[in-house]
Amino acid sequence: MASLTIRIAGRLKRIAIAGLCLISVLASVAAAAPTDPPATSFRLAQEGYRYEFPRDHGSHDAFRTEWWYYTGHLETAEGRRFGFELTFFRRAIAPDQVETRPSRWSVDQLYLAHLAVTDVTGQRFYFHDRISRAGLGKAGADATHLHVWLDQWRAESPEHSAQHRLDAKADGVELSLTLDPAKPLVIHGERGISKKGAAAGQASHYYSFTNLTSAGTLTIGTETYRVTGTSWMDHEFGSADLGTDLAGWDWFSIQLADKRELMIYRLRHTDGSSDAASSGTLILPDGRTQHLSASDIQLTPLDTWTSPTSKATYPSRWQVLIPSLGLALNLTPLLADQELRTTRSTRITYWEGAVAVEGTERGQAINGQGYIEMTGYAERIEKKL
Repeated sequence: MASLTIRIAGRLKRIAIAGLCLISVLASVAAAAPTDPPATSFRLAQEGYRYEFPRDHGSHDAFRTEWWYYTGHLETAEGRRFGFELTFFRRAIAPDQVETRPSRWSVDQLYLAHLAVTDVTGQRFYFHDRISRAGLGKAGADATHLHVWLDQWRAESPEHSAQHRLDAKADGVELSLTLDPAKPLVIHGERGISKKGAAAGQASHYYSFTNLTSAGTLTIGTETYRVTGTSWMDHEFGSADLGTDLAGWDWFSIQLADKRELMIYRLRHTDGSSDAASSGTLILPDGRTQHLSASDIQLTPLDTWTSPTSKATYPSRWQVLIPSLGLALNLTPLLADQELRTTRSTRITYWEGAVAVEGTERGQAINGQGYIEMTGYAERIEKKL
């Protein structure tokens, strides 16, 4: 799912933006009161949605919230290992809250982005975040195909190409990759929606590329590495909020060595229990899928890690059981501290990082790699799809 809450002010103040003041003003807008206007002015995710590509790789401005989410495992020819995350978020402002219309400076779409690199071999973690608003070329997303950007960070694909291109550069870190789908995209959920609660419209439209052959360069400090590996891409859009009894979620992307993939998300109640809307998808080597309901999946934290910075305590190892498949997996972080504190953009502290996967399937050893996202441990996540 790979998703995050973006707190937008319930009532936008009149904005007079100029030059370098832009980022600080937008940051204050994004971090203000956590009560959004109701989603009545936005389209809700509903059953029967008909996907059309490449159009659906692009922006869906009729929905309030959207993200394009990339994670992956990379390695040099010499065996140095890395993980990465590059994520773009779009958050729409309700038309009646945009007080500066009509103007090129009107803020009706906010864009936010996160970049993180895990140096597995060097045992270091780097992250950066940014925020801007659509217009004047600062940030945006095309509606017809994949092309989303914030300043010089971008994810794009030519209209008639399946290849994805990622570029992002921040202080001390630069990522430049091409990603080629090794398998068809996968639509999660049932009947065109991925449920996030029991209420009408409490859902999203959600698809993934679960196996992207990746190659390019990664720069850390003064060292540039040529890397190859495998990535995962999520694209999700909708307009509803999480239920008030939910504290956050745990999301898992697992790439097994036998060319199967597994996506799981657990919506977590404030008492730690799982919501019935939690679910998953098993992707077979030929691209066929099997939907997994909350009752099919057993998730058990095996250990914890406490952040020395935020003081939040996160599960640090997980056991994933799917009894119907005879599958028992243990997921172990490749680095304990993969916590992002996004003070310049979403103002959310969360853990997202690379993990190793080992286990058994009906008694036979199996292994792989993955990514885990954990939110709501440093603070309760108040809004999300």
